Amino acid sequence: MIEAKERAMGRALLFDIDGTLADTDALHREAFNRVFGPRGHVVDDERFKRELQGFSNVSIGERFLPDETPERRIAILDEKEAIFRGLVAGQIAPLPGLMALLDRADAAGIPMVAVTNAPRLNAELLLSGLGITERFKAIVIGDELPHGKPHPLPYQEGLRFVGASAAGSIAFEDSRSGVQSAAAAGIPTIGMRTTLGHADLVAAGAIASASAYDDPDLLARVATAMAW
Repeated sequence: MIEAKERAMGRALLFDIDGTLADTDALHREAFNRVFGPRGHVVDDERFKRELQGFSNVSIGERFLPDETPERRIAILDEKEAIFRGLVAGQIAPLPGLMALLDRADAAGIPMVAVTNAPRLNAELLLSGLGITERFKAIVIGDELPHGKPHPLPYQEGLRFVGASAAGSIAFEDSRSGVQSAAAAGIPTIGMRTTLGHADLVAAGAIASASAYDDPDLLARVATAMAW
C-alpha cells in the first residue's frame, strides 16, 4: 500500500456527481418543470442542456427568476431540490463500470474528489445512495465557493484538497459548464455522454467522451494517466 501511495503522488480522479456518477438529469428536468412551469417556463430537453444542466442555483435563479428577491429565489430553488430528492430516492444507480473503476483507484492509492454545483444535501444523498461516500477525500460544492462552475475554482479546490497536479489528474463531467470548469483548471477531462453527445462535450473542452466507465478507451486513458 505504501508503494501504491508513492506511485499515486500528484495524481487524482475528480468526478462531477449528477449525470456523471449516476444518470439523474431526467429527474432534475422533471423537478425544474414542476417549479418553473407555473411561472411560465417550459423546460424541454434542449433547454435543459443549454440553460440548466451543470449551472449553479445562484446563476439559474438570476436567469429564470429575475423579478424575485434573492431570498425568494433561494426558497424557490430549495423547493425544486426537495422535489428532486423525493424523485431520486430509491432510484440511484451507478453508471456501468463505475464501481470497478473506483475499486481500481482505491487499490492504486489514487485519491478521489467529488466536484459539483449541486447543493450539499443533494450531493450527500447521491453519494450515500450509491454507497460510495467514504471513497471521496472531499466534496467540493460550487455554491459554497466565490465562484461555481464553469469557473475553474471548484476543480482547483478539488486538486488542492488532495495535493494533486492538474496535469497528473483526470476529471469526469457530463455538462458543458462542468467540462469548461475542469478544462479551465488544466485537468484532462473525459465527458460522459449521459445527456450531451460527443461533439458538444469535446467543443466544451473534453479530450474524449464515453457512455460509461467500462468503455475500453476510457479505461486505457485512465490506466495510462494513473500509471496502474
